[in-house]
Amino acid sequence: MKNYSRAGKKLFILALSLLLTFSICMPASASNWSLTGDTLIHDPSIIKEGNTWYTFGTGLVGENGIRVLRSDNGIHWYKAPSVFPTSPSWWKNYVPNYESNQWAPDISYYNGRYWLYYSVSSFGSNTSLIGLLSTSSITSGQWRDDGLVIRSTSADNYNAIDGDLIIDKDGNPWLSFGSFWSGIKLTRLDKTTMKPVGSLYSIASRPENGGAIEAPNIIYRNGYYYLFVSFDRCCQGVNSTYKMAVGRSKNITGPYYDKNGVDMMKGGGTIFDAGNERWKGPGHSDILNNNLIVRHSYDSLANGSPTMLINDLYWDSKGWPTY
Repeated sequence: MKNYSRAGKKLFILALSLLLTFSICMPASASNWSLTGDTLIHDPSIIKEGNTWYTFGTGLVGENGIRVLRSDNGIHWYKAPSVFPTSPSWWKNYVPNYESNQWAPDISYYNGRYWLYYSVSSFGSNTSLIGLLSTSSITSGQWRDDGLVIRSTSADNYNAIDGDLIIDKDGNPWLSFGSFWSGIKLTRLDKTTMKPVGSLYSIASRPENGGAIEAPNIIYRNGYYYLFVSFDRCCQGVNSTYKMAVGRSKNITGPYYDKNGVDMMKGGGTIFDAGNERWKGPGHSDILNNNLIVRHSYDSLANGSPTMLINDLYWDSKGWPTY
């Protein structure tokens, strides 16, 4: 029977109207965690030590070192002491004109230590280096300077910034990195020194887009390595064109293909997050435990301030990530 009473029709129409109104009013960013406190960050990397959360990010312009945010519950964040309030003297041997704020840190836990990779450079230059700190406890604030990891000069066709640690399915450490020039690189690391050994692999590029690719983040899940990257331009507030893309491979060294089977060395990459009306230019992601993703985006309601976004990460029936 599809014969409704008049009262029943009224109730149905009212319920449908409420549902439609709620759906229309729901923001596109409804799946973002509702963060509070200090969420000002660029190029975030996230980790938990015990019950304490830490996010490391690029230092603010005009300040020294690496910016650090801390949280006791993952929701409310506050500023913690920066890393590198004073610059090590050895940086100038490789990057004489480096900027005072260091970029794109990556924090990971491996073999009983926390490893913090970071970038030293100046905007638009590939005279750069990736350095390394380590500690047995982030909370202690006691970091060991493990020195230079890899560098690039104007004679190279890559840029040694945006380092990201990945542990392969057999427990071996690797470092991906790269920004513009010939794209994203990958090198295997020694398990003890956590520095490069062996070959340098090319795994993603954008030859037809001015080389606008950077900020790699690789994770392993169910037989695939997933490579997340950022396309286009950051650092321009609400005018930023940054967006996130992803591809996957059976082998850590590639080739990585997007959903349409396009090789990421040939400009491929399935768009994962291109932002929305409020959140502009999302990118430079980090994934924790294959089920949480953090990145920055420029808040159009706050004059384009770079803001931390956190989401639960999900996986569809074909093994592709979503949020």
